[in-house]
Amino acid sequence: MADKAKSKATKRHFNYQHHLLDDATKEMNEWTGENKVVEIHLLSMFSSVFKPHNLDDAEALFIVGTKETTPSLEAVSAAPVKPWLFSRVFALLGSSFVLLALLFLVFRSNNAVPGMIFIGSLAVPFSLLIMFFEINVFRNISVYQLMTVFLVGGILSLIATMILYSLIPSGNGTSWESALVVGFIEETAKMLVIAYFINRFRLNYIFNGLLIGAAIGAGFAVFETAGYTGQYGLVTLLMRSWQAIGTHTIWSAIMGAAIILAKERHEPVTGSNMVAPKFLRFYLLAIGLHAIWDWNAPFALLDILYLQQWVLISIGWLAIFVLTNAGLREARTLQGQRILKHSQIGG
Repeated sequence: MADKAKSKATKRHFNYQHHLLDDATKEMNEWTGENKVVEIHLLSMFSSVFKPHNLDDAEALFIVGTKETTPSLEAVSAAPVKPWLFSRVFALLGSSFVLLALLFLVFRSNNAVPGMIFIGSLAVPFSLLIMFFEINVFRNISVYQLMTVFLVGGILSLIATMILYSLIPSGNGTSWESALVVGFIEETAKMLVIAYFINRFRLNYIFNGLLIGAAIGAGFAVFETAGYTGQYGLVTLLMRSWQAIGTHTIWSAIMGAAIILAKERHEPVTGSNMVAPKFLRFYLLAIGLHAIWDWNAPFALLDILYLQQWVLISIGWLAIFVLTNAGLREARTLQGQRILKHSQIGG
């Protein structure tokens, strides 16, 4: 009887979690314009990570985005995305960090420390950036463009942040009021730079917005983490490195996709887009995630195994999955419109 009651309780708990997840994805999906639950299949999405791939497979991904290698809309794949190259990039950067750490620990070489800071700051944000590069099914952004946004955009977003900090008092960043101001300043600074690059490259697809946002967020994260590590030591690097799976890169990707959702296709981003509900909801979500991340919440429970951070990481990724679904829906819709247009012309 006890086992049966325990089984029923477990089942109720599972059903509650399932309904909660469905409600969350449906709510976020409504922000994108579709009133449906988004099913999340993590094992399926990342199944290609565990499959063998050769150098040709990797190079085929890296050569996209030029006039000769950007596919036509008809050739774009609207199948569920299955990125894998990011895991190899992470393994490469991770192994490089380990070798530098051995150089430092075994041979006491202080010359290894700058390399550790650089590679350690780069590993997670840059690997995530490669993932967003892979899932951009339109293949219309080249590696050169991506590196430009990553480096220049990351630095510009830091400059914009410093300008806003000089204009808006932010406090210590740990009280809820101060954390909210910090979240507003940093996410707004990145948003402005994201909008600039979307206009500069004349981008029109949700996946493009995810990628440009991720590039600027990743650049911001790398330079910020390297700066903090220089001030506070390698422990800071280790903490910020694993936490980077759900911070600036993800928050900025959310905003980039939201900008695309809010603007008219083939039209530049304007001020009116920034007050559109499709943008504001995701923008406020990014600010909220950032603010709660920085907030020193007075609840001891949230400090257990970094519960506060894991909850926020989960919410951020939930938004990414919903926006990825919206990107695939957009690709299918555009292809359907193209087929309909051609059939009408042919008829």
